Amino acid sequence: MAEEYRDSIAAVGVGALADEIIAGRRLTREDDLETLITCDLNELKAGADRIREKFSGKKVNLCTILSGIEGRCSENCKFCAQSGHNHTGCEHHGMLSEDEIVAAARANQEEGVDRFSIVNSGKTPTVADFEKLVSVFARMHRELEIETCASVGFLSAEQLHRLHEAGVAAVHCNLETSRRYFPSICTTHTYDEKIENIRRAQREGLKVCSGGIIGMGETWEDRIEMALELADLHVDSIPINSLMPIKGTPLENQPRLTEDEILRTIAIYRYINPEADIRLAGGRALMADNGRTAFLAGASASITGNMLTTSGSTIRMDKEMLEELGRETHPAYC
Repeated sequence: MAEEYRDSIAAVGVGALADEIIAGRRLTREDDLETLITCDLNELKAGADRIREKFSGKKVNLCTILSGIEGRCSENCKFCAQSGHNHTGCEHHGMLSEDEIVAAARANQEEGVDRFSIVNSGKTPTVADFEKLVSVFARMHRELEIETCASVGFLSAEQLHRLHEAGVAAVHCNLETSRRYFPSICTTHTYDEKIENIRRAQREGLKVCSGGIIGMGETWEDRIEMALELADLHVDSIPINSLMPIKGTPLENQPRLTEDEILRTIAIYRYINPEADIRLAGGRALMADNGRTAFLAGASASITGNMLTTSGSTIRMDKEMLEELGRETHPAYC
C-alpha cells in the first residue's frame, strides 16, 4: 500500500490526500508533513471532515469526568492546577464516597452520555483508594449501563486486570506533548512510563484514551510528533486540550491559542489518526460557539458535562448543537 502513495503531500494537495487516507494511506514520519502546517485551513478542515465521515460516521461520542480525588498531586506538571508543586489555591478532597460517584454516573446516564470517567489526582492510587475504585466501578457495572473509564494514574498489570473485571471499559493516560518537549512540562515521571502504562492497558484488552495539551510553548512539529506517537500506539480516543493558562502555574503567562490554531491541530490529528475518535476536550471557551466548528474539522467526540469549569455549556446544549449539525448523540445503551 505504501508504494502507491509516493507523491509528496504538497504535490497532491490536502484534498487528494484525504481521498488517499480514506482509501488506505497512513501518514508516517517518512512523509513531509510540513504542508499540513502551511496549507489552506479551510481545505484542510474539509478533508478532515470527509475522513471523519468515513471512519466515525455521524456518531459523536460524549464523555463526562468526575474528580474522585482532587488536589495535592505529587507530580509537577506545569499546566496543572492540582499539582502540589504549583500555587493555585486548588482545594483538596480525598476519594468521594461510593454513593456520590454512583449518583453522578447515574445522572450522566440519564442525560444520555456514552462514557463516565473517574479522574483522580496523584501518580498512582494508594492501596486503600484502589480498593474503593474497584468497589465503585463494580457497583456501577451492576447498576448502570453507561460505559466507564478510569483516569487514575499509573497502574500495574494486576490492577488493570482487576479494574477490567470490575467493568471498566477504558483507561485514560495523556501523553500531554511530544517526547522532545515532555521534560519541559514534567520531570517527576517520564514519557516512557506513560507509554508503558498505555501498553499495559492495551494488553489487558482495555480501550485507551490518550492525547494532550496544545499551547504550552511546544512547536507545530511537537504537535505532529505526538499525533504520530499516538498513531503508533493505536489509541482509541485522542482528547485535544487547549491550554487555559491558570494563575499560580508556571504557564500562567502563556499566550492563549487562536481558534485557527486549535482547528488546524484537530484537522491534522484526524489526518494522522483517521480511525480514532478525535475528542474536543479542555479549552473549548477559546473557540466561537463553544467549539462548534471543530466538529466540521475532524472532531468526532467531546468531553461534556454540566459542571465543566471552562466550557460554559451543558450536556443538553452540546447535544442540541450537535443535532443541529446532523450528528447522532444517542449512546449504544439507549
